[in-house]
Amino acid sequence: MLVTITYIGPDASDLGYLLHKKPGKVQPFDLNVGIATVFYPEVTPKRCTAALLVEVDAIDLVRNKHIRTGTQDSLDHYINDRPYVSSSLMSVALGKVFSTAMSGRCNERPELAASPLQLVIQLSSVSVSGEPGFATSLFEPLGWRVNEVPIPLDSKFPNWGDSAYVKITLTGTMPLNDALRQIYLLLPVMEDAKHYWVSDDEVEKLMRAGAGWLETHPQREIIIQRYLAHQRGMTEKVGFLINEEGEIDTGEPAQLVPARKALRSLRVEAVLTALDEVGARRVVDMGCGEGALLQKLFSDPTFSSIVGTDVSPHMLNRAEERLGLRELSDRQKERVRLLQSSATYLDDRLRDYDAVVLMEVVEHIEPERLAALENSVFGYAQPKTVVVTTPNAEFNSLYPLLPSGSFRHPDHRFEWTRAEFDQWIVSIASTYGYSAERRSIGDADEHLGPPTQMAIFRKA
Repeated sequence: MLVTITYIGPDASDLGYLLHKKPGKVQPFDLNVGIATVFYPEVTPKRCTAALLVEVDAIDLVRNKHIRTGTQDSLDHYINDRPYVSSSLMSVALGKVFSTAMSGRCNERPELAASPLQLVIQLSSVSVSGEPGFATSLFEPLGWRVNEVPIPLDSKFPNWGDSAYVKITLTGTMPLNDALRQIYLLLPVMEDAKHYWVSDDEVEKLMRAGAGWLETHPQREIIIQRYLAHQRGMTEKVGFLINEEGEIDTGEPAQLVPARKALRSLRVEAVLTALDEVGARRVVDMGCGEGALLQKLFSDPTFSSIVGTDVSPHMLNRAEERLGLRELSDRQKERVRLLQSSATYLDDRLRDYDAVVLMEVVEHIEPERLAALENSVFGYAQPKTVVVTTPNAEFNSLYPLLPSGSFRHPDHRFEWTRAEFDQWIVSIASTYGYSAERRSIGDADEHLGPPTQMAIFRKA
């Protein structure tokens, strides 16, 4: 893979000072799996381009015990079409070759190092896992103008279509060290893969490279999950390091800009507020999934009895791990139960509770089965309070990567507009003897409303 960095401005050759690499030399650097070479294909008074080329040695790649490959008795190590260098290995090369530049230190040109520069950066061949435009959604919020050009499978046979790889050109104005840190972090995020074993020190790398921009990025959660290879323990650790104002705690005095909280965090907060207002103490989280709400309920001693239900044993196991139930005392375990159950089934174990929560659940039910859910919750379980949250379908048009007419999640069976949700609320209240209040969750659009809508039903 080839990465080029072009600086456009007066005394453009000063780029060599910022990168700590002389423009007049071709400089190779040994990597564990090959060679990285820095050279300058263009040096003029007003424009200077530095290039980083990484060449992977297939034998070194196989023999390196830190690289994740298949079984040792397979020839797949040697015979494959995987562009190992297009993501995490190029990221490793950037971190090694330009480490000082990424820190922003330059004794010869300190003012230039701290100044926004007019930059053009090209990533020659990048594997992108996601919908078309995913790379743009990562770089555009950072101030880049992004041009993604798909690379054909074979230019001689255009009918074969495009490959999974794209050429990306980034144009923008920012300090060089910020640009390098962003590329370093987002290269493996785009592919959603790393070629080395991910250990705890990856969290430190993430926090260091993301300081000053990750905390305000609209794709923050996806970036964190992908960079840490979807390892839940590490992603939760990052969650603790990012405080409630959305700032990254780097241990440094730098002032960081607060970020908007993730929508799922706002949902949990809104549900907890509603439960507190109605004085609920015994709560059922129906369709609890991995236990995001259960964890908050369990950490609050005012909730004396907590039940989480889900149709999936796998999800219940994940919730059990999240709550750490196996390490708790018998007395602590008495406060919470995890039950396999369906929201559409009549379940005697769920009757006579203060509140039932259906947080992002109803939209996963087939429309023809919705009446069964209504009867089981409002007609049979008959809690004093029911709290329901669900997406607002009108807001979907504001998600740039969501195709028109699509749902937010592949398992959604429907998504209501505000008018449709209001109609359902009125029907439930009149049929089962509840009063109802409608609320909004998240930043509302003037015309399209909030991203999430919530109803609070109280038994009349």
